[in-house]
Amino acid sequence: MITLIPENCNACRQCTYACLYGGIVLEGKTPVRTDSCTGCDACIDICKTGAIVSSGQNIRLGHDIAEYKGVWVIAEQRQGHILPVALELLGKARELADIRETGVTAVLLGDGVDKSGDLLIKHGADRVFIASAPFLGSYRTSPFVRIISGVIKEHRPEIVLFGATAMGRDLAPRLANSLRTGLTADCTQLEMSADDGVLLQTKPAFGGNIMAAITAANHRPQMATVRPGVMQPVCSPSRKGDTVFLDVREEHSDTIVSILKTVKKKQSRATLEKADIIISGGRGLGDSKGFKLLKDLAAVFSGQIGASRAAVDMGLIDHDHQVGQTGRTVRPCLYIACGISGAVQHLAGMQSSDIIVAINKDPKAPIFQVADFGLVGDLNRIIPEIIEQLK
Repeated sequence: MITLIPENCNACRQCTYACLYGGIVLEGKTPVRTDSCTGCDACIDICKTGAIVSSGQNIRLGHDIAEYKGVWVIAEQRQGHILPVALELLGKARELADIRETGVTAVLLGDGVDKSGDLLIKHGADRVFIASAPFLGSYRTSPFVRIISGVIKEHRPEIVLFGATAMGRDLAPRLANSLRTGLTADCTQLEMSADDGVLLQTKPAFGGNIMAAITAANHRPQMATVRPGVMQPVCSPSRKGDTVFLDVREEHSDTIVSILKTVKKKQSRATLEKADIIISGGRGLGDSKGFKLLKDLAAVFSGQIGASRAAVDMGLIDHDHQVGQTGRTVRPCLYIACGISGAVQHLAGMQSSDIIVAINKDPKAPIFQVADFGLVGDLNRIIPEIIEQLK
């Protein structure tokens, strides 16, 4: 963050030229920081008079922490359809809110989403803020940040959750900067302290080799992005709640970026996140022929093929099949790990599976510590026998 010292400014305007986002402007001869500031500190390096310096610390909104109440979910939609990650986050938000004896609010921006409030309420929201307008049909950073930050500043939630999607990973840090608060990205677990409302945010760190627990005890709102497939949605068709429609208008700053065309990419990763059964292979398969064996097993189960990072790095299979911290997060009914040692990086993406079966020739492999069933031996003998028995 930056601190401005107006008396040192000589109005050279070098800072305004250096900023790509309009984060700093001159009002007369006085430098002023705007909500568009990203905290990149480029203006500090360019200023030769000491009018812009690093504050060295984050800044809260200027309110007492006790004034912040409630758990919020920024619900994401595509072409008017709510993404599953929004419903997953509402399930966790409901759990956290019950601990603090507070409410859950969902915030939804889009075009033609006026009737989406009921779905969000059934999945845990007590209140839904909806901003529906044509200029919000496709995600753009500027209008979303402007509208959501305004609502957050007015109502002061204690916690704000985002999906770790392309949109969430762009929106959340910009909002965190605008609100002068912290953000923990790609969380796999969230826990709440009932006494002081501190959110314990757990995420893989150092390349997935350890699990780090992060808190922002002195700042509000506490913000986190959560990977799709990690949390469990909960639906109660009889739930009732309130829907509040926000009066929003497009502003000049919203038109800086416009979307000319949207092209959908054809992806081969069929639907790992939605698969009921996943057969995953790792370094222990040896070569690409091993995945032919897994495909035979998957065909019997009508399942999908997954892989560890090691298998992908070896070129045995495409990255679209990778499960783990740097791949997909899955929650199937049955997950069969074949030749996978069980590094933390991989476990972060699959340990929420209902049933885990591990096949590995090393009886001390870490994968057996999370597996419900373990088969120790040569997978090239075990898998054909399983296929034969299933047939």
